[in-house]
Parts: sequence; C-alpha cells; structure tokens
Amino acid sequence: MTYDTIIKGARWFDGTGAPSALRHLGLRGDRVAAVSAEPLDETGCPHVIDAAGKWVVPGMIDIHTHYDVEVLQAPALAESVRHGITTIMLGSCSLSTVHVEATDAGDLFGRVEAIPRQHVIEAVEQKTWRTAHEYVEALEELPLGPNVAAMLGHSDVRTALMGLDRATRKRVRPTAAEQAAMEGALCEALDAGFVGMSAQQLLFDRLDGDVARSRTLPSTYARAKERRRLNRILRQRDRVLQAGPDIASPRSIAAMTLSTLGLFRPRLKTTLLSAADLKANPYLVYIMGPLARLLNALGGDFRWQHLPVPFEVYADGIDLVIFEEFGAGAAALHLADQVERNALLRDETYRRRFRKEYDAKFGMRVWHRDFFDAEIVECPDDAVIGKTFGQVGLDRGGLHPVDAFLDLVVEYGTKLRWRTTISNHRPEILDRYSADPGVQLGFSDAGAHLRNMAFYNFGLRFLHRIHRAEQAGRPIISLERAVHRMTGELADWYGIDAGRLREGDRADLIVIDPEHLDASLDAYAEDVIPAYDNLSRMVNRNDATVSAVFIGGEFVFGDGVAAPVLGKRRTGRFLRAGGR
Repeated sequence: MTYDTIIKGARWFDGTGAPSALRHLGLRGDRVAAVSAEPLDETGCPHVIDAAGKWVVPGMIDIHTHYDVEVLQAPALAESVRHGITTIMLGSCSLSTVHVEATDAGDLFGRVEAIPRQHVIEAVEQKTWRTAHEYVEALEELPLGPNVAAMLGHSDVRTALMGLDRATRKRVRPTAAEQAAMEGALCEALDAGFVGMSAQQLLFDRLDGDVARSRTLPSTYARAKERRRLNRILRQRDRVLQAGPDIASPRSIAAMTLSTLGLFRPRLKTTLLSAADLKANPYLVYIMGPLARLLNALGGDFRWQHLPVPFEVYADGIDLVIFEEFGAGAAALHLADQVERNALLRDETYRRRFRKEYDAKFGMRVWHRDFFDAEIVECPDDAVIGKTFGQVGLDRGGLHPVDAFLDLVVEYGTKLRWRTTISNHRPEILDRYSADPGVQLGFSDAGAHLRNMAFYNFGLRFLHRIHRAEQAGRPIISLERAVHRMTGELADWYGIDAGRLREGDRADLIVIDPEHLDASLDAYAEDVIPAYDNLSRMVNRNDATVSAVFIGGEFVFGDGVAAPVLGKRRTGRFLRAGGR
C-alpha cells in the first residue's frame, strides 16, 4: 500500500475529544488512508514528514468571517490558511453576495465591514450567478484554498428583492410577492447546501454609498412576522439562524434567544453574536452561560458565538465602527468628505454633544468610552506616541479627553493610529468560556475590518492558552477537548463534513509545533492585499507554529511559505449542510 504523504510520529488528535496518542498517518488522495500505531511503509511515498514532538490535528473551522468579497478575488484566503484554518463560513451578519448586485453590495459591506467600497463593487460586478445553486457552482470553479460553507444573508436577499431604498425604510413592508420570494430564495439556498440564514438587528451597523447612507442594515427593518416566516423554514429544515440582537433592546435580545425554543413546533438552531466580556458592561457575561444552559434545558439548541482571545481593536483617526453606536460618532462617519468632517469635528456645538454622549454612564453599549484606555501607537507627533488620549488632554492643560482626541484627529487624520481592548480582557472569564458548552469559539470577522483587528490565528492563540495552563499545572480543559471545540464540535453543530481526523475522513489537517505556541502569536503585523490595491491590513504572523497545512490531502502551507498549489488550483470545496 502506498501513500501520497506520510506524517510520522506525531501526537494525533482526532477532533472528537478522544484521548490523543502517538500515531503515523498516511494520506491518499483527499482522504486519511491510515492512522497507525506502527510506522507505515514509506516505499514510493513522495512526501514524508517527520513530526516527532509535534501535534497533528484536524484543520480548524472559522464559523464567522466576512470573506464574501475577498474569496471572489483572492480565493486562496491565505491569511487564514497559514494559521491552520481549513474551513471558513461565509454569509455572516445578514451579509452575503448571493443575490445582491454590485453597487448595493458595496453599500452593504463598505462601511459596516470596513472593506473598501470600490473593491466590493469591482468584485461583485464579475458575478456570473443569479441563484444560490449557481453561486455554489461559481465558488467551486474558483481555486479555493480552504473549504467553504455558507449562510444566506437576510440583508442580501431583502435588498435584492425590495431594492435598497425600500428595504431600509421603517414604514415599508415587503409585499406578499416579495415575502414569498424571500422565502423561496431561502429554500433554494438550503437546497443548495447552505447551513442556514444570518440576520442582524444591531443598530450601529450602517450603510455606505448614497442611496441609503447611514441607515442601518436592511434586516434591522424586518418586522416580527417577516422574521417568523423565514425562521419557520429554518425550523422545518433543522438549519441554523445566526443573528445579532440589538443589545440596547431587551425585547430584541429576548426575541432572538427565545426563538430557539420549540413550543409545539420544531426548535430553531440559534447562534447569537457576542462580544462577551464587555468592559462597558462587566456583569452581562455572568448571565450568558446560565441563559444558554436554561434555553437548552427547555428544549432549545442555542449557542453564543465568542472570540476566545482579547478583543483588541485599532483605528486610524475616527474610522472605527464603535463610533457608530452613538449619535455624535455616527454623524462624523456619515460625512465621507474629509473637509466637511473636519469642519464638524472643530465645531463646539458638535463637541458638546460628543462630550455629553461620551460621559453618559447608563445604557447598553459595546465601547467602554474611556479615552484613558486608548493608547496612541502611531502619530506624526512623536510626543504623544505611547500615551492615551486622556493623558494627552492632561498634558495640554486639562483638556477633556474628547477634545484631546478630536484635536489630534483634525490635525493628523488617518495618520493617527490608536488601539484599545473592547472585551474579553479578563483571563478568568476567557477560561470559563473555554469550557462552556453553550458557547461556540469563533467570531473572527476574518476578511473585514482590515485596518482594525486581526484574529486570523485565534484558534492557535486559544490552544496556546490551554497548553500553557496545562503546563502550569492548572488545566482549564484537556487539550483533546480544546481541539474538539475548534473542530469536530463545530462541524457537528453546523452539519458539515469537516473537523475529524480518522481513517476515511477528509485529509484537512495541520501540524503544530507546540514549542512555538507562545507569545509570538499575539504580535502585531501588517501585510498588503494585492486585490485591494495593496491596502495594508492587520495580520498575524507566527510562522514557526504551523509546520504544515493540508487541505483535501494537498500540502498548501508550512513554516510561513505557501505551496505553489495554493490559489492556483482548487484544494478546498463547498461543504453542503448534511453532507457528512
């Protein structure tokens, strides 16, 4: 028996949570042909990897990305692949490119996800599909790097069928024909293998362009009847609703969480976005786990989506989505013209409004609104680098932190770069969620917010924390359970063929050097995106950690170097729900 690749002597994790063991793996074609305690016959095998002292684990799954645009222009998706992500999910937050036309897609993605609008338009202008089935066919004609699964975005289909202007007006409801067409589009997507639908009720995701600029996403205008009828289809098909509630509205949160319950109808598999341990609300985290357990005990199937690393964000000037959640910030971002924006930022009436909203202590929010917790990392004025805006205000005669911030933004614009941590800052809470079955690990937003955050290697950072705790003699969960949480657990819940590494399973795997699961994983780096006119985006580069990545049995990345096949020939495939 011959193999295309043999991986020798690695600590093998199968993705089920079962005990790991030293094993030799033989790959043939796109499958794992052998998992053996004894050495395999290397005769005729062209690719032998000595993995002694290393781990071999199933390729990890990223359940929350916004690669919908990038996959059309750079389908290798190398920044995720290099860190061991072999399966990604498209269509998060009600946004997808299945039905929407190019200009509307630019308006939907440009400001909400901070993907340059003109590049969104250019990518979607090349579309050759009109239906979900044709979209899947188009993806599979691309030289995909990782495997791809998808959700249909509610805002996508609502815009396509109602028009962006009508879809974002409070008093406009879909006609009976439009409602039926939306339901038909969802059914067709589920028939094509989509795992479900994504929706959004969060009110600080705002649109770009001219038609509906600064209105919220189309799905936020849907009334309960429209959502119920779409959810009914998901219930009947046992598919997933991914959603983001309006965190300022207890009614929205209650409606989305309680929708998982059956109550004389099929339950709804529901996963809600969560910034989790918010600095702005340090107590919310203590009810999330118990709430998920209660809902599931009552017959629901509910999960929170949680990023298992500190939620650190960077900003160039005032260009950051967190400013959308209050009026003064949204007013500034509404102005695309820099001269007009600067005039507003100088205006004292505007500044009084900004200070008032900044100082408000009550109400649900995502950003902690503390400029003493916002460090300047780049600026033409070297004297302010390393300081917070609050400290700059003190240095300048006791200026209010808002005035110190706005003065610097007006003077330096996007040359002013700063950072803060929004949530997930308490290690003990991260540890708690690591083991919570009501929490799914993901929410990387890969492919979006290109200048604002980089969580492409969140899975490796999670394994680092679990491994470090084990070495220190205070284990959080076993390494086997940690691997399972990033692989097989997610694949099972979404119903896709991924996340396992046993004989007969698809050969999507990574080889990890545990000696390099270290602090280098947290390092800041930038790299250009050729498809976006060489825009520099935040990335992670810890290339010593991942020795090899295989997708569909093909070596695609290792030690920081992409294999020639990556992005040139398809290694991944579209994963259809229920296709295990």
